[in-house]
Amino acid sequence: MFDFTILALPGAFASGVSAALDILSSAASFANDAGCAAIRWRVCSTTTTAVLSNGVKIDAILLPKKPRADGSIWFVPGLCIDGAGSLSKRLSQPDALHAIKALRAQAAAGGVTAAACSAVFLLQRAGLLTGKRVTTTWWLGGLLQQIEPRCIVDVDQMVAADGNVVTGGAAFAHVDLLLHLLRTRFNPSLADAVSRALVIDGRQSQAPYIVPTVLSNGNELAGKVVARFEAGLPKPPSVADMAAEFGMSSRTLSRHIKQATGRSVMALLQSVRINHARMLLQTSSISVEQVAEQVGYADTTALRRLMRKVTQATPSQFRPAVFENKRGAAKTAGTSGVVSRYASVASTTSAVLPDMPKTRRD
Repeated sequence: MFDFTILALPGAFASGVSAALDILSSAASFANDAGCAAIRWRVCSTTTTAVLSNGVKIDAILLPKKPRADGSIWFVPGLCIDGAGSLSKRLSQPDALHAIKALRAQAAAGGVTAAACSAVFLLQRAGLLTGKRVTTTWWLGGLLQQIEPRCIVDVDQMVAADGNVVTGGAAFAHVDLLLHLLRTRFNPSLADAVSRALVIDGRQSQAPYIVPTVLSNGNELAGKVVARFEAGLPKPPSVADMAAEFGMSSRTLSRHIKQATGRSVMALLQSVRINHARMLLQTSSISVEQVAEQVGYADTTALRRLMRKVTQATPSQFRPAVFENKRGAAKTAGTSGVVSRYASVASTTSAVLPDMPKTRRD
């Protein structure tokens, strides 16, 4: 009986697979002290030696041709792709089709399926996202909403759990997703012990990392709307004004933007404001009050409220320490902000379970 099944397809995001193995290995060493049973996991793939995105090869158990569900949580690391075109091609390859079939069987038996980043699209192909609230890598959120309009895509979230489907955001959101799965499968104290040992900061949102121009995902209309918002700050045009400019109704414009980006026009404007506010906070020493004015708010209250809601951080947390020191604020170097706070994942234990796969580079 396994607690976790890591489904590592060839070309899987190497750091996602490594993070899963390091986190589970660390959890195994803390399990007894946390009052948990011994943790067991396996790595499965469509080949007995899976070559990951960086060329590292990892031993795996061969996924059966007729996969059956089991009691473990199935976790699928992201696929290494560089755009919508390569994603579609990757999902049509035989190993991906085999994985989709296995995920469908796991879900049909009531099992938990979890995926991060681009691997969320495997769950979509398996028909598991209908009626669910999900997340994925933020720059593919609009595409996911287009091809699966029956789900709710919320790319602001780092992890989204809806029933037996759990999804994670981009890149190192694998770490956040694994910690969530540990909390739900075992207990919070085990996940907290792993988080402290591996120096992993809790992150609930992808919003601080979203770049609005990339969010448009190549859609011409969405790109124009983002550009108009950016050029119009601090007084951006209204939805009605832009709709008239583009020769359509406000409702039609809103529908097109929702289809292209997975979010409303006003949510897109919020992303533009937050992104510009971050840039000002990180690259200048102007006051928070001045930043609020430049992104279109009459006072700092609205800006602080928006940033806390969307990024779970205050404006001062985005301010580099050098600017805070110049303004006379007594801050330590450790409070320089949440920018690029990717988790540092390193194995702190030599405990290896019998089913732990060996990683090698040929």
